[in-house]
Formats: sequence, structure tokens, C-alpha cells
Amino acid sequence: MQAAAPSVSRRLLARLRDVMAGGGTAEERLDKVVTLIAADMVAEVCSCYVMRAGEVLELFATEGLKKTAVHKTRLRVGEGLVGDVAAHARPLALADAQSHPMFAYRPETGEEIFHSLMGVPIIRGGRVIGVLVVQNRTMRHYTDEEIETLETVAMVLAELVASGELVNREELVPVDGNALLPLRIEGIKLNAGVGIGVAVLHQPRITIRRLVAEDPEAELARLRAALASIKNALDELFSRPEMRDGEHRDVLETYRMFTEDKGWLGKIGEAIRSGLTAEAAVQKVHDDMRARMSQITDPYLRERLHDFEDLANRLLQHLSGGEEGAPRGELPHDAILIARTMGPMDLFDYDPKRLRGLVLEEGSPTMHVAIVARALDIPVVGRAKDVLDKVESHDPVIVDGDNGQVFVRPSDDIRDIFSEALTQREQRAAHYARLRDLPAVTRDDVSVKLMMNAGLLLDMSHLHDSGADGIGLYRTELPFMARSALPDVAAQTLLYRKILDQAAGKPVVFRALDVGGDKILPYWNPYEEDNPALGWRSIRITLDRPAVLRHQLRALLRSAVGRELRLMFPMIAEVAELVQARRILDLEIERERAAGRPLPDSIQVGTMLEVPALAFQMDALLPLVDFVSIGSNDMTQFLYAVDRGNPRIAERYDPLAPAMLTFIRYVAAKCEAARVPLSVCGEMAGRPLEAMALIACGVRILSVASPSIGPVKTMIRTLAVAQLKDYLDGLLKSPDRSLRDKLKSFAIDHGVTL
Repeated sequence: MQAAAPSVSRRLLARLRDVMAGGGTAEERLDKVVTLIAADMVAEVCSCYVMRAGEVLELFATEGLKKTAVHKTRLRVGEGLVGDVAAHARPLALADAQSHPMFAYRPETGEEIFHSLMGVPIIRGGRVIGVLVVQNRTMRHYTDEEIETLETVAMVLAELVASGELVNREELVPVDGNALLPLRIEGIKLNAGVGIGVAVLHQPRITIRRLVAEDPEAELARLRAALASIKNALDELFSRPEMRDGEHRDVLETYRMFTEDKGWLGKIGEAIRSGLTAEAAVQKVHDDMRARMSQITDPYLRERLHDFEDLANRLLQHLSGGEEGAPRGELPHDAILIARTMGPMDLFDYDPKRLRGLVLEEGSPTMHVAIVARALDIPVVGRAKDVLDKVESHDPVIVDGDNGQVFVRPSDDIRDIFSEALTQREQRAAHYARLRDLPAVTRDDVSVKLMMNAGLLLDMSHLHDSGADGIGLYRTELPFMARSALPDVAAQTLLYRKILDQAAGKPVVFRALDVGGDKILPYWNPYEEDNPALGWRSIRITLDRPAVLRHQLRALLRSAVGRELRLMFPMIAEVAELVQARRILDLEIERERAAGRPLPDSIQVGTMLEVPALAFQMDALLPLVDFVSIGSNDMTQFLYAVDRGNPRIAERYDPLAPAMLTFIRYVAAKCEAARVPLSVCGEMAGRPLEAMALIACGVRILSVASPSIGPVKTMIRTLAVAQLKDYLDGLLKSPDRSLRDKLKSFAIDHGVTL
């Protein structure tokens, strides 16, 4: 029986092709289709429900139910068995449908005499646009082969349902009262910056004109040829100078692995053998995968779907004979790309000199296309809900990557504000460039070291351009997150050596692997926790899995041969954890020495201070470290017991509150007495007003994102620390929940540039 299933499907598909290509209205053809399916599948009923506006499924055609129910019977998504199929985008087969708790009886259909039911979603572009159902009087147990056949038929039927002949496409576009009104859409920042331009909709969907194949072997050969062409295009891309190094190359290396995924390719092969053309098979398998994975919440799995989506679109382009990528000649000079999601190669289809921004309906900072966008310095906003439904091609758009928002069809005053902001941004950039080689020294001769935060190899290009004194925080976890497998010692050694080479003698502080919480490695199964920020993360993971830490430390030692190595351990909560981590480091040093390998000229070891408990062990801690760095992001979170990922409370407490500044001043005084350098490397250090307060508390090393170096240095060179310190001493005794306004007033009154 199983061997015969593909031929049955092929026969049915051939008949459907003739009906779809025939004359008559769309509804007349749909009537013929359901009659044909019912006869071929030996079912007393075949019905087609089509999605209407408001997520309502309307009966459009039936063979076996009462014809008077057509256009009268409606079910909401999630209502009844038909609504359940639509809600979950998955098939349902029941021998006794009426006993199911989701069964919703509609007397006008006359379906009470039918017991068994099989329904499959009609999917187009990853969205459910209808449901196809067969029913029988007997309690029939539908086989997997029959479900697969009906899914294949639904895929073919999707072209008719989505054609616009049954339901006007515009009916399903949410207009929010008036689609032409200006809109502000909230999202999240994936890459900072501001872009002003016109919308270019990234919709690489290919119209499949031939669905049913005559020769499956010929279609399999076409699939293999298309895959080979994509691999050749990747090889050509890897030969470009800008692709020789960096995490964006790692991203595309991972992407190449998807072209050889046996499970995905096997499903496409099965669909071809069932009677579909190569392009129809690719579309069917991908639509099914995307609909099913839309139910998955795991961020890594969802982001890998983006890579499969990009690959599917490229296969369709090759198979259909269309031009790959965007029509570059038609790309505006100020293009804002709008997409549901994008694969890592998609941006290379567009001229980066013409791109002013990217807006995605989905996305996270670690998704592959975001990493590539950072390499191209393109502002990106992600999770802009339903943006594709609300933007028309060539609509004016402003991308505010700094604040994670998008302005669609902005009013003249909004456009003027952002245009002025861009002009001022360019002027400030010119001013900061002139400050690059000047020291960060206050008006009363207090010297401050301005270091830079980094996490990708491509960040290193900003080190010398910004005039930073070095890298105060290199986040080693980001390259781990950009890869599909744990990098070995050799790969890590090569990466860390490149970082030190590009630093050209400036100090680099490497932070040991800091994962867990919101930073999940794709090749480690995430540990289910109620409070991941307070759970198994950072040094707790690497002390429990010391092999990972040993490999990283070994790579760092080998990369810094003949140079200075600066290393700090993250999220130390008690001195005993630091002692344990240092013991592992000492063992690696001894192993390298015993093997006759050279070592760094000097090794400095420090700790992150993010957990308040560690501050109460300063006397035991300071003799064991060469430096301390406060991570203000986690410190604020733990000090105030506030989840910084929760938008309802993330901004509830101000870091410029007396409690936070008193805490930092206490730590700074302890470090100064022990002559242990103290830095602050979180977001707090990168904002001029907060940086001003940190300096007044005794902090003399700030590590910030490269765009913040110019603004913070400008503030430092206009500040007199002694005046501010005296002023702050009195403020810290106040009951105020924030000192922000008073510190701003001080800056204005004393000519400090913020």
C-alpha cells in the first residue's frame, strides 16, 4: 500500500492540473476540485474553507455537505475542528470527529451523519489561508499516506486560494482605520543608527507556474543542479576581500551547511516523487516547516529557520530561471529594506551603498542577518510587528535603530526632526574625529582612560578610528554564538591572535565565556529555568563544565605568546569561585610550560563585579586580582532585583540613584586603597551624564561602545571633577529616588557638555 501512494497522488495531481488550467470562474473551478478530491479519496465529503478578514474561515465549496451552507457557514480560527487545524497549522485525522471536545456542530451543513474527518491547512507564504477537509460516514482511520496526499493537494490548491480571484487580497490587509496615515511601529534595536529613505519590500517569493511533474527523476536532477549553483555562488562570495575574516564569514560557512542538510533535502525528494515539480516540492516542504516552526519558541531554532527560508527562496529562483537577488538597477539610492525575515546572504543581493536601513518583522541581535548588517554598518530594527502589512513599496520610512522604532509615512515635522538629527550627527562625528588624538583629561587635570567594548572581529576597525586607549571588554561569547558548533582550541587561538594583532599594541581585556540566561549557545541544550538571569549561567556553567573553560584559556595563552594577556572572569559571586577559576588557569599555564610551548610575556587576571555579594568580600578579593571591572547592566539588575529584560520594570530604577552611586563609590574607594585599577564597562559608562557621575565616584577607567567614545571624551574635557565630587557628596545623603535632574543642572551651570 505504501508503495502505491505516490502514484495515487500523481494521478490526482494531474487531474487537478487540468481543472486549474481550465475555464470558468475561480469558484466554479474550486467546486470541480472538491468533487474530484472526494471521488479520488473515496470520501463522501470534501470541503474547502477560505480565510477571510478577521481570521474567519468561510465555507467556499463543498461536495457532500448542503450547498446552501456555502458562504453561510463560518468558523473563527481556533473554533471547531476546522478552526483548530488553522490555529495550529497542522493536519488532524479523527475516526470519530463528533466525540472530539473541539467539534463544533453547524446544523446548516447537514454534517451530523458523517463520523470521520481529516483536515489539512492550506498554507501560502507560511500563513494559513484556508483548510481542506474530507469526511466519511464510517469511522474511517485515515493513513499517514492519505494525510500526505491531502497536504500535497492543499499545496496545489493554495495557488488558487491566494490568487485574489476568490477573496480580494486587500481584504486581509489590516488598515488600522486608514492605511495611509503616518505610523510609528515599535521594535527592538538590532543595530544602532538612523536611516531615512523609501521602502523596498523584500519579498523574494517566486510564482510557481508548473506544479505537477511528468518525470520525477528529471525534477530531482534539476534540484541537484540548483543546489550546485548555490554552492558555486557561495564559493565566489568567499573569494571577496571583505569576506576573508570575521564572524560574517563564519555565518555564511554555517549557511553552506544547510545546503547539505539530509533531512530537509530528503523531504523535498519525497515531495518530488509524489508528483510535484522541484520548485513546488521546495515550496511545499518549506511552507510546512515554517508553519510548524511558528509554534516553536526556542530562539535558536526559529533563527535557523531564517537560513532555510533564504535557501528555499534561492532554490526557487534557480529552478524558475529567474534572476537571483534584487533588481539592483531599480534600487533607490536611499532604500529601506522591509522584510518578514532575511537569510544571511540576502543583504549581499543589494548594493550596500544604497541601503539606509533594514526593518524586520522577526529577529534578534544574534540572528545571522543582524551580524552581517553590523559588518555593513546598516541600522536595523527587528520585531516590528506586521510591518509588511502596513508598508507599501516606496513609502517614506525612517529607521530609528538607536531607539528600536520605525516611522512609516512620517509627517513633515517628524522628517524634519530626524533630518536635523542626522545633520547634527554628522557634525558631531566630525567634532569627535578632531578629538580622537586628544587625551581624556578633565579641566582640573584628572586623567581618565577611555576603553572600547567589542565582541566581533569587525568591531576592531573602530579601535583606532575612535581614539580609544584599548579594548576594556572583549565579549568572547559572541563568536561562540555565531557558529553552529563549539569552536576548537585552534579556531579560538586564531581568532584571539587576530584580535591582538589588530589592537596593534593597545591593551585588550578578554572576558571569559559568559553564556546562559539570554545568551544561548545553539549546540548546548538550554536548561529550563524559571529565572535564567539568576540561574545556571556564566562562570557557573564553565566551572561545572571545566573542559570548555580549559580550552578557551589554552587558546588565549597561545594567542598572546610574546605579548601581554589580560583576562577577566564574569559573574563572580564569591571569592571561592575566582580561586577555582584561577586554579584552572594555573594548571593550563603549567601544561603549556611542561609541553615546551612559549607563554605570554605577562598575564593579568581580573574579575567582573556584577553580583553585589562580591563587594562585601573586597578585602579578600583585591589581593588576588590585578584589576576589577563593574558590569553595570547586571549590577543594576541584581542590586535592585529588577529583570532588565522585562519592559514593565526595566526602567523602574535609575542607575543615577543614591543607592547605586553610593555602592560604586564604596567599591572605588576600596580599589583605590589597594591600588587595584577599577573600570566600569556596562551601558552606564557610555552615557555622558552617567559617566560624569562615575568619575565623581572615583572611577578612572570607562569601557564603552565605540560610538560613545566621542561624546564621553567631550564631557570629560569640559568637566572639573573636584567641583562635582563636593556637590555629589551632599546629594548622596538625600532620599531622592534619582539624582539625574540635579546632575543635569550641575552640568548646565558649570559648562559641562553632555
